[in-house]
Amino acid sequence: MSTLTPITITPADPDPTGRLPSLHDFFAPGGLLSRSSLAFEHRPGQYEMARAVEKALTDKRHLIVEAGTGTGKTLAYLLPALRMARERQQRVIISTGTKNLQEQLYFKDIPFLESLLGPLKVCYMKGRGNYLCRHKLYALRAAPILSGLEEIGHFHAISAWEKGTETGDRAEIDDLPENSPLWHKLDARTEACLGMSCPDWERCFVTTMRRKALESDIVIVNHHLFFADLGIKQQAAHAPDAGILPEASAVIFDEAHELEAVASNYFGIGLSTQRFDELTRDVELMLKAKDALSSSITSACATLHDRARMFFSALPSDPGGHISGLTAGVGRMPFERREDFLEESGDTYTAALNALTRLEGELDRLKNVDEAPGLRNRAAEIRRHLNFLLESPADNTVFWIERRAAGGVRNLARSPHAPAFNTHLQATPIDVSELLATSLFDVYSSVILTSATLTVASPSNETASGFEHIRKRLGLANTRELVVPSHFNYRRQALLYLPPDMPLPSEPDFAPRAAERIRRVLEITRGRAFCLFTSYAAMRNMHERLQQFRDSPNAVLFGTSSFWQGVDVQGEQLSAVIIDRLPFAVPSDPVVRARMEAIATAGGKPFFEYQIPAAVITLKQGFGRLIRSLADRGVLMLLDPRIERKHYGRIFLDSLPPYRRTHDITDVEAFFAGRETLPATNADGL
Repeated sequence: MSTLTPITITPADPDPTGRLPSLHDFFAPGGLLSRSSLAFEHRPGQYEMARAVEKALTDKRHLIVEAGTGTGKTLAYLLPALRMARERQQRVIISTGTKNLQEQLYFKDIPFLESLLGPLKVCYMKGRGNYLCRHKLYALRAAPILSGLEEIGHFHAISAWEKGTETGDRAEIDDLPENSPLWHKLDARTEACLGMSCPDWERCFVTTMRRKALESDIVIVNHHLFFADLGIKQQAAHAPDAGILPEASAVIFDEAHELEAVASNYFGIGLSTQRFDELTRDVELMLKAKDALSSSITSACATLHDRARMFFSALPSDPGGHISGLTAGVGRMPFERREDFLEESGDTYTAALNALTRLEGELDRLKNVDEAPGLRNRAAEIRRHLNFLLESPADNTVFWIERRAAGGVRNLARSPHAPAFNTHLQATPIDVSELLATSLFDVYSSVILTSATLTVASPSNETASGFEHIRKRLGLANTRELVVPSHFNYRRQALLYLPPDMPLPSEPDFAPRAAERIRRVLEITRGRAFCLFTSYAAMRNMHERLQQFRDSPNAVLFGTSSFWQGVDVQGEQLSAVIIDRLPFAVPSDPVVRARMEAIATAGGKPFFEYQIPAAVITLKQGFGRLIRSLADRGVLMLLDPRIERKHYGRIFLDSLPPYRRTHDITDVEAFFAGRETLPATNADGL
């Protein structure tokens, strides 16, 4: 749900010529920004970044910028993008890693700029699954097929909301649960879209959103929507009407450190038990609402449901002990011996293919039912994907299986019984650099990548820029580079505490010793901390050891991967970030292992070229949760002694901001007592 609401600001009188101010007139001391309602402090790095972005857009060049926290990078790329779009009539897409940042841009930053510059043509777009399909709603209203009182209540709430909403965005419905099964029957996903043949096409929320995007200078999206759309356009050979995003001359990626992971997901192929279930459910619901559900189609759906269950049940369950997950049977494992599986259980695969073909045929025979072609195409696509996953000889692909606990890891942890789970069969590109080079960097005249965490210190080349890892992983062969230091004073605002005499994480006494050190720091900070862990098991273990803090009035948050980035808590309520160990990716994970093997095969050093850089960026993200404003102060603690004992630890330390460092707990006490003993000029603090 949206956490930001639009702010009302009285717009300034726009320039009568329609021209936007120059970067100097906007950012310089005494400029337009300094005369705004914003608490102004001139940031040289912000102005430097804005100039670099504008020059890259003007020169049609790619640019990669690491802009430290506090730089004000959103304004540094928004104004150049707006200037180019207005003056050259060249649309710019801005893509963010999270919906929170997407909402901040649209509901906060854009209204602020409009208060200074006058009206701006900016559009905010989400994936189609966030929008209501009126055609589905009207069909369900005519022939309601609902399950239980809760679903009936949700249906009435959505029906009432539909009459007044202008956007159709589900985020407007406060009382609708995130996992509402009813919403999936009513959303505007592509698979069930009738396109221009839909009787409700003119009033469609997606149609309205696309029209607004075509009239906009700036389109704000998130990475998932951007790459989902890119995949659709690739499949359609970039046909003019393919996808949902309009044409643009440039793209700006904020939180660009996530691009490889997101691109890998959308350039890959996945099938799950859920996808089969959704197909058969939609066939029955849509056709029943149109009074077109025959006994033969019902039979075909039932057969497909059974054959899909048999196929996924027959998939390997990790006999080799490769699984990387929470408990036996749940997690990720490589699917290396597809030929052996086809030899032993090929009949389940063939039966699933035949069941899909049968359903396609039944749907193909339906006449005068608008929904039938879309449903048939969905069945055909699942059949093609299933064939690829089992028989494709693709070289640059790793095939793997994942079993996820139904209801998530929380239900898995609470359940005393064998967990129910959903099975996913995946194919992921091992190297996305060439795919990105041809589909992204060669297509757009200018691509800007920015984040607070993109560089990794080089142990062997002091003159290296630090962008080598990200450039190689993303296929950026020819790009400009810029590092903008943070506006924060890390030497004064933060203290990095590395407890002495800690055992290695692999040793049995690591957990009890870590609990002692965490407890001591939490006593000093009076809670008010994030404790970030590299695995769910480690988090749960530590929480049990420290559960006496659960009722503390000053909160302590225990989190895993989702809390390492994108969380922004300012002020005293967050005074410490504690990390248990260096966040190396699990080497047995099938994608990680495949990428490491590919680097080794090419003659490289996978630990230094892949695992260390990825862990450095993750560590920088985790520690970056602490200092979010000029007024923030706090302590960072890393319990993993490898950062100082191993020779590669210097790469981590050199990549971090210039925190003061200490081994002495009394320095932590002094920091919070306001009597720091460490010299502010000593970056190491040792």
